[in-house]
Amino acid sequence: MLLDLSEEHKEHLAFLPKVDGAVVAEFGRIAVEFLRRGSNPKIYEGAARKLSVSSDTVQHGVEGLIYLLTESSKLMISELDFQDSVFVLGFPEELNKLLLQLYLDNRKEIRTILSELAPDLPSYHSLEWRLDVQLASRSLRQQIKPSVTIKLHLNQNGDHNTQVLQTDPATLLHLVQQLEQALEEMKTNHCRRVVRNIK
Repeated sequence: MLLDLSEEHKEHLAFLPKVDGAVVAEFGRIAVEFLRRGSNPKIYEGAARKLSVSSDTVQHGVEGLIYLLTESSKLMISELDFQDSVFVLGFPEELNKLLLQLYLDNRKEIRTILSELAPDLPSYHSLEWRLDVQLASRSLRQQIKPSVTIKLHLNQNGDHNTQVLQTDPATLLHLVQQLEQALEEMKTNHCRRVVRNIK
């Protein structure tokens, strides 16, 4: 699977052949550090002074490198696919090898960082439900008032918690229809691509 880089990302990466290999390696270190701790404008300014370019140029170069490494790591592309993806950029062979080495050295760490950044959402464990129907009251002798009580058991970080919900059948039917519609939408090509890129 080849990476599909936009023109904007290609422009950001176009700065890399203009600098030395050691600078590209340093940019790779900065990129991984950025993923760990977030952006630090002082690093961009210091590198820009040393290279006699604007800090925006350095920032765009590092961000382009971050995108290249994170997307490659997310998709777990092979060495050959990574080389083919970078080859399209028209970089010298030495720079392509350096980028490949950066990718191979850091892909496990990048995947670990990305998995830590993902939200830890509760997952379904079990469900209990009960249908109650009020047939009459003191003031109204003939009334039918149904209600559905749902006890939802969830798991999150090894802990079990319970949510109790109560609704009328019409609202429950609407909820079921919306969930079925969402499941159908998950089968579309667009959603499959998005889910594949998230993993």
